[in-house]
Amino acid sequence: MSSDSDLEALRQRRLRELAQSQMQQAASQQMQRAVQEEQVAAQIKVIMNQVLEPAAKERLANIRTAKPDFARQIEILLIQLYQGGQLPARLTDESFKKILERIHEKKREPRITLA
Repeated sequence: MSSDSDLEALRQRRLRELAQSQMQQAASQQMQRAVQEEQVAAQIKVIMNQVLEPAAKERLANIRTAKPDFARQIEILLIQLYQGGQLPARLTDESFKKILERIHEKKREPRITLA
């Protein structure tokens, strides 16, 4: 019976080691994701500083407060335009508003309701 209890103790110890190893891996992966997200956020901030004038950056910050996902979409669009050479200069608040209006118009879809 001693060998059964020894075997069970060994199994329990091995299970604890595996669980601990998995927890360490998960924590490591989570840290890596957090670091990557911080790096992406820093890169986006640098590009937005190059692309937007202060008033336009403030408008984007206000949008981010109200609709974070929409703000991220706008940032991605601006980065694509910037990298594609389609932005002639830094965007003023007025030119940024025009871009937002065009985006908003595209999002509006006719809705048909049946009575």
